Amino acid sequence: MTTSRVTTPSPNPIVAVVALCFGGLSAALTQTMVIPIQSELPDLLHTSGSNAGWVITATLLAAAVSMPVAGRLADLYGKQRVLVVNAALLVLGSLVVAMTSTLLPVLVGRALQGFAMGFIPVGISLMREFTPPHLTGTAIASMSATLGVGGAIGLPLAAWIADGHDWHLMFWVSAGLAVLVLLATVFLVPHIHDAQPGRFDVVGGLGLAIGLVAFLVGVSKGNDWGWGSGRTWGAIVGGLVVLVLWGAFELRQDEPLVDLRTTARPQILLTNVAAVAIGFGMMAQSIVVPQLLELPSATGYGLGQSILAAGLWMAPAGLMMLVFAPVSSNLTRRIGAKHTLMIGATVLGVGYVVALALMGTPWQLLIGSCVAAAGVGIGYAAMPTLILDSAPTREAASAVGVNALMRSVGTTLAAAVMATILTSSDTAVGGFELPTKGAFQVCFLVGALAAFVGVAIAGTIPRRRHDDTDESSERTAAEVA
Repeated sequence: MTTSRVTTPSPNPIVAVVALCFGGLSAALTQTMVIPIQSELPDLLHTSGSNAGWVITATLLAAAVSMPVAGRLADLYGKQRVLVVNAALLVLGSLVVAMTSTLLPVLVGRALQGFAMGFIPVGISLMREFTPPHLTGTAIASMSATLGVGGAIGLPLAAWIADGHDWHLMFWVSAGLAVLVLLATVFLVPHIHDAQPGRFDVVGGLGLAIGLVAFLVGVSKGNDWGWGSGRTWGAIVGGLVVLVLWGAFELRQDEPLVDLRTTARPQILLTNVAAVAIGFGMMAQSIVVPQLLELPSATGYGLGQSILAAGLWMAPAGLMMLVFAPVSSNLTRRIGAKHTLMIGATVLGVGYVVALALMGTPWQLLIGSCVAAAGVGIGYAAMPTLILDSAPTREAASAVGVNALMRSVGTTLAAAVMATILTSSDTAVGGFELPTKGAFQVCFLVGALAAFVGVAIAGTIPRRRHDDTDESSERTAAEVA
């Protein structure tokens, strides 16, 4: 049995939790920081619109691959060490983009920023090892919420910078934040001896990367390439075939990258499936609401806001996710993580219903966004608890990484579906083809449906029996250490 022990003097756990949450926020905001300048990227990078789209896609793909891989590396070599590497990748990626104006280096830098997203699941799994029991739930909930909060904060921050400054400034700001994250991780986060014996499954890592990238590229580019295109379906089907072969390979390994037998446990499997639906619901509003806010008022339903104003209207929703993370922790203690997840998904769905009814003014839309964001804060915070309660300690970081990956799959699917809906019904205004009011209404309905599907899936998660894992005594020892 391997236990965790602190090998350097442990700082105040609250300070360490704040440092980790700050790191999670800094990593997550890179996901959305280029959205305000997305339409200008072809001119800024001297390339085509299709090529410029990879600036966003590269980050999403790298993040999807990094989360399970970083989790496994953390289990093998120690969580704090992997956090330092992730923070360093964030610094490097931000600097690369800040110092260039050509496509290829920007793509490299954006991919490095995406790889840094492994910071969040590893940080979540580390918190259980150094926080006192009364703080653990709130700490995990807050760190988990940074997945949504960082993305929401990134929109107004980037919009403010893009409104009157050189676009490179947003990446210099990102680099400065990343340096602070790196220093905080080195000096404020406890160095814990939690490495587990084993080896890294290189072939499994490559197989997962190839399968995920092919599948997610097909999904994310489907609207650009066409859903009837052989290229789109070739990437999607090819990616799924590789993932099936990868799964068969992993089941034969003594030390797989992802232990599929563990992820097949009903508590973990159903939580991960619910994560796809809730991740879908979270991303849908991040795509639809800004577009509705920025649409010209001449349409009769657009709200005529500038990029900066739209970002500011979205900012309170991001803060709601963080505010409701402690609420999720309290609910989890009182009624359990399963029912807390169901409540979060329900609130998320209600938020879309409210947005559907209140889309006439920015402040009305803000109400719907805040309700939906509260649901995300509650639901996102409950999922890691369900995962950590059912996964062996030696696979904790890997299991949380897979859960974060499933949320990422949900957000990617949402981006593709929302883009398809918004472009499937348009109207001519001032010489431009813009989405109709009905298209936005369908998007809100689809977002609500995804959230309520998440409620139904979460409702099937069975209660964990005390003998569900042979690691319960090991987990207890690790928490006491």
